[in-house]
Amino acid sequence: MRYLKLTLLLACTWVSHVAVAQKQQDLQMKTFVDALLKKMTLEEKLGQLNLLTSGEVVTGSAVSTGVEAKIKAGQVGALLNMTKVGDIRKAQQMAVEQSRLKIPLLFGLDVVHGYKTTFPIPLALSCSWDMNMIERSARVAAIEASADGINWTFSPMVDIARDARWGRIAEGSGEDPYLGARIAAAMVRGYQGNNFSENSNILACVKHFALYGAAEAGRDYNTTDMSRVRMYNEYFPPYKAAVDAGAATIMTSFNEVDGIPATANKWLMTDVLRKQWGFKGFVVTDYTAINEMMAHGMGDLQTVSALALNAGTDMDMVGEGFTGTIAKSLKEGKVDINTINTACRRILEAKYKLGLFTDPYRNCKGDRTAEIYTPEKRLEARKAATETFVLLKNQQQLLPLKKQGSIALIGPLANSRVNMTGTWSVSAEITKHPSLLEALRQSVGSQVKVNYAKGSNLTADSMLEINSTMFGRTLYRDARTAAELRKEALEIASQSDIIVAALGESSEMTGEAASRTDIGIPDTQKELLAALVATGKPVVLVLFAGRPMTLTWENEHVPAILNVWFGGCEAGAAIADVLFGDVNPSGKLTTSFPQNVGQLPLYYSHKNTGRPLTANDKWFTKFHSNYLDVSNEPLYPFGYGLSYSTYTYSDIRLSANQFKPGGQITATVTVTNTSKQDGVEIVQLYTRDLVGSITRPVKELKGFQRITLKAGESKEVTFTITANDLKFYNSELKFVAEPGEFKVFIGGNSRDVKEAGFKLL
Repeated sequence: MRYLKLTLLLACTWVSHVAVAQKQQDLQMKTFVDALLKKMTLEEKLGQLNLLTSGEVVTGSAVSTGVEAKIKAGQVGALLNMTKVGDIRKAQQMAVEQSRLKIPLLFGLDVVHGYKTTFPIPLALSCSWDMNMIERSARVAAIEASADGINWTFSPMVDIARDARWGRIAEGSGEDPYLGARIAAAMVRGYQGNNFSENSNILACVKHFALYGAAEAGRDYNTTDMSRVRMYNEYFPPYKAAVDAGAATIMTSFNEVDGIPATANKWLMTDVLRKQWGFKGFVVTDYTAINEMMAHGMGDLQTVSALALNAGTDMDMVGEGFTGTIAKSLKEGKVDINTINTACRRILEAKYKLGLFTDPYRNCKGDRTAEIYTPEKRLEARKAATETFVLLKNQQQLLPLKKQGSIALIGPLANSRVNMTGTWSVSAEITKHPSLLEALRQSVGSQVKVNYAKGSNLTADSMLEINSTMFGRTLYRDARTAAELRKEALEIASQSDIIVAALGESSEMTGEAASRTDIGIPDTQKELLAALVATGKPVVLVLFAGRPMTLTWENEHVPAILNVWFGGCEAGAAIADVLFGDVNPSGKLTTSFPQNVGQLPLYYSHKNTGRPLTANDKWFTKFHSNYLDVSNEPLYPFGYGLSYSTYTYSDIRLSANQFKPGGQITATVTVTNTSKQDGVEIVQLYTRDLVGSITRPVKELKGFQRITLKAGESKEVTFTITANDLKFYNSELKFVAEPGEFKVFIGGNSRDVKEAGFKLL
């Protein structure tokens, strides 16, 4: 007992010292920024609110002009889309050696899933359910980006997305708020570290605040509308988790919230973000979002700029509405100087915390190129990719393939280097990475003969292919007819033992402004696949995708389907690892796959209607909530993913059948690997609140564990459930756990679960 008291005393003393040290640091920062603000002219203050683009990387439709002169005049606070360390150093020199007050610049870039060492797209990363790996991917990205002078990333994108038509679903972590929150926090930690004392730590920017993933009709930039109950319970958790993890900056979303564009929404930017959540960093708009409020019908540029600043938006990305109009609004009393000072202070504080006032060249001095794209980092990316692939079907254990005989590798994505890294890989050297064909041949050497044919173009529509292969991601459209391409592929297939069809989306079929109304495999590719299946030879579909796709026909007719998403710079090697069984796939879906596009939006944690289909009801049942032509169920549910191993789950054992707030119960299952191959299983915990003061979802993810099981091994997996796990925002937006009956579910996906019941007293 004496030892415990001493330990607690030492812990309290350490916390006290840390708190005192933090207060001293905050006071030093305040003193410094106060003094600097007193020296600044209005024009210089507004300059700090101005984010311009170098134009080196294209991420928007507008390009800044006269950038050098504006930097020297103190009219720029940050630059985006500059990637060469020498250019960044020159720009920083202009700011700190040729401007009056020598205030350093921030340098931002969309480092979304890696810098030069590119990891799988974020949606794929989420399918690993591996928080350590995801955090490490952000750490690697920060190390490499900072080595090239970048100190700010526009990531993580944490928008919940439940409509697969939306192209930016590829950039987020799927449909679930609990998992999304866990990933958001991991990414922030990876980018920022514990503090900014290390020059490899960079500012994270959480985007897009808020609700962007709920764009109507899955169409990018479109209107969003929902209740506040839904915001708080389903869409806000990942943003809040990122703020709680210490995110330094937040980016506004393009959509409106409660009829007001997010960029000018004071309730969102001030009441929720700052007052309720305690966010201390600065808010930046998305690309020209202030200017675009004119098209929303919010007024002219002066009006919308004042609206944004008064709402709590601190920095204007590319639009130059603040520098062009706020001085006039100040004279007219439409904004006040305190609002300008507050916004400026937040940006100066971010620069102070980064250490730029002490050393403005901290990210662009010395040669750190040895830290970029190293064999060790590429090996990490390769291993990460293997964790993200989701085995959707494996009839009669067709996979893994044996390293013998001959393989026909067929498809427009089979021999493309430039599409492997996926969307939002703006700094990747896309021609360096081996294609799937090159990687397979390297993997099998002389053991397997790999025959290749393109088989088809990406799509029959040549203009659609152009729009889907932008930014240098061309697939070099073949001038031959579809029939001629298929004929060649069938000849190659006839000479081979097995067919591997590399089909699906090109990398730019998802991402920003890449929404689709048809989310199936494109037409001419599907015709090719049908012809390959008709040969009677075993077919493995290697699916490249940036979204959940409609695969009903494929699921019925193709023996094996491996969804490889876009796996990053080492995707080819990683695919070979899994196809040949060097790695056992373990990925699980973080988005529900619809049977057809008409089911969208689709997600597992839906609510019941007053006329739900029950377990005893048949589809179709008249006067119940169902479709005439297809069941309500997804093709593949949230959490789904096969393995080369097979697993069984025991019934759930609860430590008690009831508990009080402040107490807890445990739920335990025994998971057994019933196969002859070691594997990794992702065990998932869900709950359901059976009766609430507001309607509640039929299931909610509340926990998960990645476990490794040797062949034949069994393990007990235990989850602890407390009242905090059962809380939700009620109709008054109070975060409460209501007493009553609950169900708990544990299984390998959201559909195939064991269940038990308990009470919260």
